[in-house]
Formats: sequence, C-alpha cells, structure tokens
Amino acid sequence: MLAAETLSKRFPGAAAPAVDRLNLKVAPGELFALLGPNGAGKTTTINCFLGFVPADSGRVTVDGLDVASEPLETKRRLAYIPEQVNLYDFLSGLENLDYFSQLAGHRYSKPELRRLLTEAGLQPEAHERRVRGYSKGMRQKVGIAIALAKRAKALLLDEPTSGLDPSASHEFSQVLHRLRAQNVAILMATHDLFRAREDANRVGIMRQGRLVHILSAAELRQTDLEKLYLEAMAG
Repeated sequence: MLAAETLSKRFPGAAAPAVDRLNLKVAPGELFALLGPNGAGKTTTINCFLGFVPADSGRVTVDGLDVASEPLETKRRLAYIPEQVNLYDFLSGLENLDYFSQLAGHRYSKPELRRLLTEAGLQPEAHERRVRGYSKGMRQKVGIAIALAKRAKALLLDEPTSGLDPSASHEFSQVLHRLRAQNVAILMATHDLFRAREDANRVGIMRQGRLVHILSAAELRQTDLEKLYLEAMAG
C-alpha cells in the first residue's frame, strides 16, 4: 500500500541527505513504526509520501500510484495525523468532522458522523462541544474520525503519542488496532519505544536518513529494543 524505492532527499545547504536511498514497504493491515532521533529522516519520509516534499531520486507510491505523477489521487487514499492536529477551535468535534469530510467529497448524516466519532474513541458527550476545550488526545480522535470518514487506505502518523498520558496513549493504540483490522496500512514515526513494540507489526530504526534495522513482531519479542536503538544511535 505504501512503498519507497531507493528514495533520497537532500535539502539545500545540508551536509548530508535527509533521506538516503530508503527502501520501505507497508502492507494493508500493517503498522510499521519508524524509530529514530530528530533529524533521522522520519518526518521527511512521511512528507515525501504526502507529496509535500519532492524526492530528489527514487520513487514513492501509494496503492501502486506514483506520488510525483498522480499527487491528487494518492492524497485521496491517504490520511495524515501530525503531532498537533489542527482543527477549527470555534467548531465542535462533530462540525469539524462534517466540514473535513465534505472537503474530501463525502457527506454523512448526523448519526453517521456521531458513529464515526464514537468509533474513533471520542466520548459521545464531547461530540458537540467546541474543540477549543479538547485535550490533545481528543483532537487526535477527531483526526482518526476524519481518516475513517475519508475511507483512507493508508494512515501516516508523525509522533502521535507525544504528550499523551498513559491512558490516552492506550486508547489511541486501541483505535490503531481497529484500523489495522479494517486493512488500513499505517506508517508511524515515533520516539515511543514502548508503543512501537506493543503496536507495530514491524519496527524500523532510522539513522542519518537510512534504515539501519528492521525487526518483525516476533523479533521484537526477543530483542532488547532500547539497547538496540541506543547502539544504532551510537553508530
């Protein structure tokens, strides 16, 4: 569903590439967690899939479609949740969902919008409250509901659990498991080693724009992920 083939990107004036000949695939129903320090290339990789950053070389595809040549069609198949989900504070969660759903070309009745918000884990009593009073976790749930409404085939997450308390992080994890069950491909950039171990089918460790380790779920159970991560960062 998501594929990068020898993807490289260097920003003007940078001493080294942000992404260096990256090969990566994420299948439907799979959650691939990208670990690495700031500057490792995680966010640049996600931005290449979104078409926000053009590749210097290599190829990025979504559902078999080339992002460079078919930017609109690939965006229709993607949903993106950044570290801080931007919503309209003066609208309710339900109104935000309705607005962004219509932007994506989908119209839903009020009961359908409520169902989507509930499926994303937002408490029913919060559906019609203004977003300005939402916690970060609640905003992310609206973001998940927007992804569900868009019927996205792939979900891109950039540090989604940063700043969440353990309870909110656990709830977010449960929503991701439900999306995987619906065959959504998920690429998640994170610093959260615990959530990566608990949630991902595979984990990739990035350093200086390269994937230096890829571990399956079975390998993760037998590996001291923190030790391996620290060793990779030390070179």
